[in-house]
Amino acid sequence: MNVRDEQVLRELNLYPLWVRRGMPVQEDVVPAPIVIETPEVLPEVKAEAPVAKAPSVADIHDVASTPEVASLDWTALKEKVRACDACKLRVSCTQTVFGVGDENADWLFVGEGPGAEEDAQGEPFVGQAGKLLDNMLFSIGLKRGENVYIANVVKCQPPADRKPEAAEIKTCLPYLKQQISLIKPKLIVALGKTAATALLGRDAPLGSLRGTPHDFHGIPLLVTYHPAYLLRSPGEKAKAWQDLKSAVSLME
Repeated sequence: MNVRDEQVLRELNLYPLWVRRGMPVQEDVVPAPIVIETPEVLPEVKAEAPVAKAPSVADIHDVASTPEVASLDWTALKEKVRACDACKLRVSCTQTVFGVGDENADWLFVGEGPGAEEDAQGEPFVGQAGKLLDNMLFSIGLKRGENVYIANVVKCQPPADRKPEAAEIKTCLPYLKQQISLIKPKLIVALGKTAATALLGRDAPLGSLRGTPHDFHGIPLLVTYHPAYLLRSPGEKAKAWQDLKSAVSLME
């Protein structure tokens, strides 16, 4: 061991002071000052929180609307959702978030559920993910509220923005189904796996659901990434752009 290593260990109180038998012990020895080069400080990399698995299709149910909801017009449906307390989500949220846009739109975009900003304002996709969604719409010549309707699978914000549970989706899905029935869109775009799983009744990796049109009760449905995911994984935006171009081609 060289002198410098020994001095460093002494400074850290990690080096034992071995004394040869018969030799006098030196007391109060103060080692010479040591200059230790400071290593380059690398930026801290924060690990992303694990993404919860989307609810299983088997735990949700058929997407058919319940009879009491299927007979409602827009006014009655909005009131029904506003007064709904059928699941535990309503207890923790500020208000229900029904949906927004042209009620006769050709385009319907469906997300997962409201976040904190949506819960506060009562409108879907108004935070950073909403800004990105607006940019996505603009890129294909669309605009929020003009021939576009935006809704979510669940109408109340899950606590801490967690994924909605299967029972919560099961309770809320008839409302979305009736919205689709009233809008009669020409195309549905499912934003993320939760929306795709709930609407298609098919539990599969998002990558396998993208790129191919699906059928939702006679309405073409395309699957792409949720804007919130794209904010976390900007490298996937090119794939989302391909999905949007496919949607335009399908509409044409």
